[in-house]
Amino acid sequence: MPTRRKKKLGSYPTLLVVFSITLALVVIGLFGLLLLHAHKLSERVRENLEVQVYLERDLPETELLRLQQDLEHQPYVAVSNGRPQVYFVSKEEGARQLLQSTGEDYRAFLDDNPLRDAYALKIRPEYTDTTHLRLLSRSLSSQRGVFEVQYPKTLFDSINQNLTKVSLVLVSFAVVLVIVVVVLINNTIKLALYSQRFLIRSMQLVGATRFFIQRPFLRRATWQGFASGLLAALVLLALLQYAYLELAELKLLRDDRLTGLLLAIVVGLGTVIGFLSSYRAVNKYLGVSLDELY
Repeated sequence: MPTRRKKKLGSYPTLLVVFSITLALVVIGLFGLLLLHAHKLSERVRENLEVQVYLERDLPETELLRLQQDLEHQPYVAVSNGRPQVYFVSKEEGARQLLQSTGEDYRAFLDDNPLRDAYALKIRPEYTDTTHLRLLSRSLSSQRGVFEVQYPKTLFDSINQNLTKVSLVLVSFAVVLVIVVVVLINNTIKLALYSQRFLIRSMQLVGATRFFIQRPFLRRATWQGFASGLLAALVLLALLQYAYLELAELKLLRDDRLTGLLLAIVVGLGTVIGFLSSYRAVNKYLGVSLDELY
């Protein structure tokens, strides 16, 4: 008769532990990627909002150039590809835009163009709250050659309020998810070490010190946490690349620096939780009586 291999008493389910931790870290990593892309989307929305700086009539070219250079050096002006987002809109261009958007032509009623030359500014996301907008509006209005400053206040307020609400909801879910994942990984390692409780007691009975007993378990759990975090990071990276291939527009929200930081956090989280969970579980079995082991 063929002999059956018996499962060794106290064997440690390494693959099961690594798989469970990896799966938990992938879940939290996916939510982290969702938060990152939601953050980038909110920045994109805010950056596309404009402040209109209307100018006094008949300003000389030198004054227009001075004003443009001054606006480009303001800290609240957004920068894209190293270029400040300041655009000159002549009154003729403004009339064409008005005709396209409303279908109304001022020439049917007036002989002279009533519009003014203007500069359109795109604002950094951190300056789009009500307080900063009010301050920069006052600052711009005091500039020589500026007639009026306008921005869609209601639109700015509505976007800020909605983005704040969405951010609070996502962060709340993220906190709950982190707690659930930590508890799940902790319980997985605790259950895995349950099969090692008699081995721990045997080492204790022959006079091994606490550190000598803890060391192999902590080293193994730490490496398992690190390996699980690395596997989770690779899975997340593969899923992200697939998403970019399927949804080309998603690349507009890409941020390699923050994504790399998130993947490093996932690896670090797996390593730290693996170590701490194993430390707690080993100490628990070191401190219980023989009757409590059964």
